[in-house]
Amino acid sequence: MMLTSKPVKGEEAHSLGLVDAVVAPNQLVSTARQWALDILEHRRPWVATLYKTDKIEPLGEAREIFKFARAQARKQAPNLTHPIVCIDVVEAGVVSGPRAGLQKEAEDFQKLLRSETCKSLVHIFFAQRGTSKVPGVTDLGLAPRRVKKVAILGGGLMGSGIATALILSNYPVILKEVNEKFLEAGIGRVRANLQSRVKKGKMTQEKFEKTISLLTGVLDYESFKDVDMVIEAIIENVSLKQQIFADLEKYCPPHCILASNTSTIDLNLIGERTYSKDRIVGAHFFSPAHVMPLLEIVRTNQTSPQVIVDLLDIGKKIKKTPIVVGNCTGFAVNRMFFPYTQAAFLLVERGTDLYLIDRAITKFGMPMGPFRLADLVGFGVAIATGMQFIENFPERTYKSMIIPIMQEDKRAGETTRKGFYLYDERRKASPDPEVKKFIEKARSMSGVAIDPKVLQSRQLTLTLRLLWAWVFHLTGEESCSGLTLLDRSTFTHDWRNGQACTGNFLSHVLSWLKELARELL
Repeated sequence: MMLTSKPVKGEEAHSLGLVDAVVAPNQLVSTARQWALDILEHRRPWVATLYKTDKIEPLGEAREIFKFARAQARKQAPNLTHPIVCIDVVEAGVVSGPRAGLQKEAEDFQKLLRSETCKSLVHIFFAQRGTSKVPGVTDLGLAPRRVKKVAILGGGLMGSGIATALILSNYPVILKEVNEKFLEAGIGRVRANLQSRVKKGKMTQEKFEKTISLLTGVLDYESFKDVDMVIEAIIENVSLKQQIFADLEKYCPPHCILASNTSTIDLNLIGERTYSKDRIVGAHFFSPAHVMPLLEIVRTNQTSPQVIVDLLDIGKKIKKTPIVVGNCTGFAVNRMFFPYTQAAFLLVERGTDLYLIDRAITKFGMPMGPFRLADLVGFGVAIATGMQFIENFPERTYKSMIIPIMQEDKRAGETTRKGFYLYDERRKASPDPEVKKFIEKARSMSGVAIDPKVLQSRQLTLTLRLLWAWVFHLTGEESCSGLTLLDRSTFTHDWRNGQACTGNFLSHVLSWLKELARELL
């Protein structure tokens, strides 16, 4: 709990020994008074929890646990200090006693409190909680309706991930596919997602069986007559989505929420053939959907506030961070990331090693670089997203031919085990020397020359070039309500010290740009 900064509920805190009792709100004051009197009259020790040792391992074993915890923390959050400090403080308490541990905690906490990382994490903490407040929606006094059953259209990587997230939160799910082969594959993906949790010790086999029983596979719409929400997660094809939503309107009950997981297509266009445009909303998950915490709720001018309230509630229940965004090209996150990705492809065509770019970005603190990310989401999605930006922003879009050329070699990313990287049976990525020939062909087609200055770029330069393309684009966007929303939608707890919405971040821009200029000139 301490290392991940994840809050725990009252009952769990009680079972962990973090609180002495859990009581109803109306009994809190009276119970606290009674406990205070009991302590005063020596019926209860006032520092009992400080001296509990029943959960502490022998010193030799404890040191091994601390050693393992440090290795895990450095691997999972290499740019952060506070996880290691937490471990150091706990170790001090175990080795030197509770008072020494408390003294070290007070000293180290004061140091962390003054750090830029602390300011950023506090900012993100409050920003995430601010996602539940949407002017003109959540201030209308609407209560979320109960969603008892959800249907998913499409059992691919995204659809199966969404289904997994829902059944993990005890929602019965209907998964529809076009034929038996695809349906079997989709259910297989959901089973694999759950089995992964079993292997990691996060789920018992009994819980696995109970959870997977919530999933039902179908090939038609007959079971949709009592669903409360449908999430469409098929390929990015406008006419196909239009037909599907017209069908959903016929087969689903009048109250049913009609959601699309589209990452690129205008929702007004998707719902063009329907009459119930107030029920149409975007529910854009991020891959893998059962792992990634963000959920973009995309509203049109006609989306009912009740539907938004319902989806905000569902998002929280399935442990996502929901943000409400506008219906525009790329919505919020893809609109931010497209200049970052564009810059990466331009740098490669001008001579930069793509694997160096990915290493620079991951070293900076991002979970993965732009090319590893392209493999994860798939080349089909990458092409569809890129085309939307080319059509809507032709004057500020760089059209790279690298991915289309790689598609000719039957590469589609992680799903085909060949993209910018090669993937083994365990989905472990390794660089592919053959990619060089595709880049050279794309460079020849685009007429871009290799730039010697780009070839000599260090990791800092590459990182800055990519991130400035990103930052200076997003500061002018209005796809969601302000840069605070962009912060909470994008930056993870491993992202280095920064807030896009405050001077704390932008105050560093000038000095970093000067450093970049000195290197390039």
